[in-house]
Amino acid sequence: MADLVVALGLVLVIEGLMLAAAPSAVRRAMEAIDQLPDMPLRITGLAGAVIGLLIVWLIRG
Repeated sequence: MADLVVALGLVLVIEGLMLAAAPSAVRRAMEAIDQLPDMPLRITGLAGAVIGLLIVWLIRG
C-alpha cells in the first residue's frame, strides 16, 4: 500500500512540475489531444498501462 501512495505522489510531482515549467505547452498538448479520435487515445493509454505494468513486474518481480 505504501508503494501505491509513493507512486501516486510521484505522478503528482511530475505533473505539477510540467504544469509549473511549461503551462502553455501543456495547454497546447491538451488542445491537440482534444482533436484526436478516441481509438488512438485508447491505444496510447493501453500501451502506457502495459509498459507501466512491465516496468513494475521487472522491478518488483
